[in-house]
Amino acid sequence: MKEIDKLKNGLEYCFDDEEVVKLKQNAIINCQKYNQIKSNDSEKRYEFLKEMLGSVGDNVNIENTFNCDNGKNIFIGNNFVGNYNLTILDIKEVYIGNDVMIGPNTTITTVGHPINPKGRRERLRIASEIKIGNDVWIGANVCILPGITIGNNVVIGAGAVVTQDIPDNSLAVDVPAKVVREIENNISE
Repeated sequence: MKEIDKLKNGLEYCFDDEEVVKLKQNAIINCQKYNQIKSNDSEKRYEFLKEMLGSVGDNVNIENTFNCDNGKNIFIGNNFVGNYNLTILDIKEVYIGNDVMIGPNTTITTVGHPINPKGRRERLRIASEIKIGNDVWIGANVCILPGITIGNNVVIGAGAVVTQDIPDNSLAVDVPAKVVREIENNISE
């Protein structure tokens, strides 16, 4: 099995593989192009995001500097704000719901490396998708690790490291992030 196929199937893969490197290089070039579009040209930025990412809903804005590993594995709903220095390492899929705000300097990473030195020397990685629900506010300097699901109506406090799933209607803070209280859902749909 080729390394790119291992990656797509959620298996350990070598990140030095030519096809894998090509994906990342394409994403780097696209991010550079996006970040060079004037911040007040919201229409051009939005159109570029529609080409660059897997899908984007209406009213989507990502501030500079935006970085990703693929782009096509990012799926964003309506009414999204990604603040400054957002990094989404989308080796696997990242699904972001509607009405989501992400604070500055946040990292969402679907990818990790082996704990053992042999695996790291062999340049191995493994990736797992991330899901973020609707009506979520992720504070500044948050890190969301591979395989995480964040429910609907969730607030992740600034500086948190999300290492486990966060249920609906929750406020989660700290390192590692833990639920400290329930949040009322005052939206009737």
